[in-house]
Amino acid sequence: MGDVHEDPLAELALRLRTLRAQRGLQMGGLQQRTRLGRTTLSQAMNGQAVPSEATLVALAQALGADVNPLLALREAATPVLRARKSSPMGAARRRPLRPRTKPSFEERYLSYVAERHSQLTVVGLDLSRPERACWPMDAAYLSLELAERLEDWPPGSEEADRPSVVVKRAEHALADCRRVLLRGLAGSGKTTLLQWLAVATARDELPEELADWRGQIPFVLPLRTLVRRGPLPEPHDFLSAVGTPLAVSQPEGWADAVLASGEALVLVDGIDEVPQEHRGATRDWLERLLAAYRGARFVVTTRPSAVPEGWLGSSRFTELSVRPMSAADIGVFVHRWHTAARHNAATDAEHSQLRDLETTLQVTVRAQRDLAQLSSTPLMCALICALHRDRRGHLPHSRMELYEAALSMLLVRRDLERSIDVPEGIQLTEHQSVQLLQRLAYWLIRNRQTEMERATAKALVDDALPAMQAVAEQGTADQVLTHLVGRSGLLRQPTTDTVDFVHRTFQDYLGAKAAIEAHDFPLLVNNAHDDQWEDVLRMAVAHARPAESADLLRRLVERGDGEGEHRGRLHLLAAVSLQYATEIEPEVRGLVEQRARVLMPPRSPEEATTLAALGPGILDLLPGPHGLEHDEVGPVIQTASTIGGDHAYAFLHRFVQSMNAESAPYELVDGWKNFDSVSYARDILLPFKKTPSLVVNTQDQRKALRLLEPVTDVTFREAFTAEEIIEHLSPGHTRRVNIYSGQALTELKFIRRLSALKQLTLSECNQLAHIDDLAGLPLSHLSLLQFPRGVSFSALGSLPELTDLALYTRLPWSSLGDIPAPLELTALRLSGWIGTSLRGISKWQLLKTLVINVGPTSAEWREISSLPRLTEFISSKCDFGQAVAMPGVTHLQLSFDGTDMQLHLVPDVFPNLKSVFIGCRAVQRDIIDITPLEQIEGLKVSLSHAGRVVGLEGFSPDAVRLYPRPRTEGD
Repeated sequence: MGDVHEDPLAELALRLRTLRAQRGLQMGGLQQRTRLGRTTLSQAMNGQAVPSEATLVALAQALGADVNPLLALREAATPVLRARKSSPMGAARRRPLRPRTKPSFEERYLSYVAERHSQLTVVGLDLSRPERACWPMDAAYLSLELAERLEDWPPGSEEADRPSVVVKRAEHALADCRRVLLRGLAGSGKTTLLQWLAVATARDELPEELADWRGQIPFVLPLRTLVRRGPLPEPHDFLSAVGTPLAVSQPEGWADAVLASGEALVLVDGIDEVPQEHRGATRDWLERLLAAYRGARFVVTTRPSAVPEGWLGSSRFTELSVRPMSAADIGVFVHRWHTAARHNAATDAEHSQLRDLETTLQVTVRAQRDLAQLSSTPLMCALICALHRDRRGHLPHSRMELYEAALSMLLVRRDLERSIDVPEGIQLTEHQSVQLLQRLAYWLIRNRQTEMERATAKALVDDALPAMQAVAEQGTADQVLTHLVGRSGLLRQPTTDTVDFVHRTFQDYLGAKAAIEAHDFPLLVNNAHDDQWEDVLRMAVAHARPAESADLLRRLVERGDGEGEHRGRLHLLAAVSLQYATEIEPEVRGLVEQRARVLMPPRSPEEATTLAALGPGILDLLPGPHGLEHDEVGPVIQTASTIGGDHAYAFLHRFVQSMNAESAPYELVDGWKNFDSVSYARDILLPFKKTPSLVVNTQDQRKALRLLEPVTDVTFREAFTAEEIIEHLSPGHTRRVNIYSGQALTELKFIRRLSALKQLTLSECNQLAHIDDLAGLPLSHLSLLQFPRGVSFSALGSLPELTDLALYTRLPWSSLGDIPAPLELTALRLSGWIGTSLRGISKWQLLKTLVINVGPTSAEWREISSLPRLTEFISSKCDFGQAVAMPGVTHLQLSFDGTDMQLHLVPDVFPNLKSVFIGCRAVQRDIIDITPLEQIEGLKVSLSHAGRVVGLEGFSPDAVRLYPRPRTEGD
């Protein structure tokens, strides 16, 4: 047993303060290393509140400490704090959650939401009583990491240097968003995040980072329920559509008023639960709500493959993706699971055994990479914890073995359960339970639903009973269904009249088994293009006998051969399904791999991500560097580095040894973060003749810079202190430094020690009041991004060699003419949120490149057109209807955000264009008509992520370049 502290909260705060002092960190530096809010840190350090487990994980990582002793103190501190709050004095200090002036219905509704969603079901938590397998939301919620692809940074704006993906904890990632499309794999925690948002909002307990979200009224709208009931509801039907008992007492016009006032938080769960053919109607429903209630906040969830990137881009949704749990997150989850299980332990011996099991599993997960990869979602991690407990420390090795063992565990139970009287009077064997559950699961899959009426489930059970005499003799269909819901641990009853599976994964597993037993191969293959059937197909291959799996894969390949539209998807599905087959004929394996090779190599980051999701088996199909085109090298490297593991490391090592390039491609440097920092630096990066442009995400990578000296070009993506940044740089050699997380910087004097520095990027320097330390430096390129308001940029006038200036931050001047930048500027790049008029831009008469992301006025257009040397113009938002001709511009770069691109005006405004680049990522489904550009003789056109392109016939084949490069029959 650990030490018992009289005041564990005070002891926790003392340890945190001691660790901070030992590391020599100021609060500002710690804040930026952890990405936690100042209030959150202050409360943790001073013992004013029990920090969340996510907060302690972030602090432990930043302070280089073991998180487990901190978590133990937190666990001991929680009941102490509750006792304080329950005392009269504690109660007097607390402010009311909401003013008493709020309408009584609103208070009742918020209380209902907080109670309705306050429990989270956790698989296998209590094997003897499934109804107790739940956690309170405030204890269960784990703040996972969300990733955002920075697509709003237009081309030419430093995009090549900024990280393509930024990863933050959920509350930080959501903080600045009003509309979010959240992507995540099955079991990744999407629904849990929505539950937490609903409960924390209803209780007025959102963290400081989400202060702007406070005061909202949450509406939880699970699409799995809504689509079953018919047309999607209008606001006045939101409550009744999800079965809220308070719907009958809802005041007329209440929901409309809440949404119209901007006080609504609309949480729409499960776009992937909607049949594919109805998703367009679902988007139309969302867009109608967005048009009617522009001030409301929306969070919408989906599995990654259900809708394309940019699906809601025209409605200004920020796309975030749930990242796999980190090693630290897995450690926290394992600790939580066992802590919750100990609360349900019946004896001291069981309590002690759970402690030992936790210790063993923590070590096992860290030591076995394959197990760590399996544990990377909350669902899988919970399964592993439950199976580790049930099997006394012995675990299955593959995903399907894990599901099979979990199913058996949940259905059969342990000796403890067998001694409990069963109220329904029903005793089912594992096989009997599986047969009935398969019927329910397969009906849901065939009907593209994840929830059914209880009456339908009862009818399905009733249909099965005549062939199951041993079950029929024990009770009616209603009694058997009640037993399955109450005792199986796999079914639940969300409302009195509906039934669903505790997780979609179990539905797919059982439905796939039913499909194989029914020999429904044509049905499986005919639906294989539908993302709702992807997991079903993979699991069907796993359930099938060798001859059946071969037949199924052969059918998949044949359908892909005959259908151009779905060919790539079907052939890749067949390839990824290979690893699920226990035994496969060599001929069929060769057939599948041959089709997969046609899709090789990947030609874009998106294709690389898709291939990486297929797992390590795809590494054997990836080609080496010889013969690869320029747009294929990077995606091949990205695919391998994303997969990770020893096999991927060996592939990259061989790849590098065969390359002829003098410097490392960006993707090779970016992949550094996925492997051991020292080994990767020594084996992968060091062999290149030219020191690569390095990207540093972690402390381990930063320390490994010593192996790569002299460092000439480096990007820091983590919040490091000034001394940490400069420790392994080479003052006489370092020419470019990009600091994208400058929150720990309190001054910039250290920059002056880099005598060879020419290019500098500074971003998110929240503690800086000015940039005066840069005055007089011989910088030629300077980028200032996302600075706080009120910062002085007067030192811009003291940079005599500055020629390239990027300002992606709020500026203190009313017009560009007031900016004290040197008149010798040749490139100026401006964000859309500078808050400054473009008036005065003509003072920089030497400008050759101009990037603007705000629509100029007529007068500003005229001033821009007067720039005599301007040849390159880049923008994401311009009204060419007000523009005047700019005959000197020869290169144009546009980003399409869903508004009219006005390509028909381009020939008049830019009559002498030689090249134009059009980025369409945000609206990939739209038609792009380039016919008007035919008027410009000799024009070269580049299109990125375009959907359907009209007008290609008006250009010669070498005049138009599409990215990603389309595949042809000969590829």
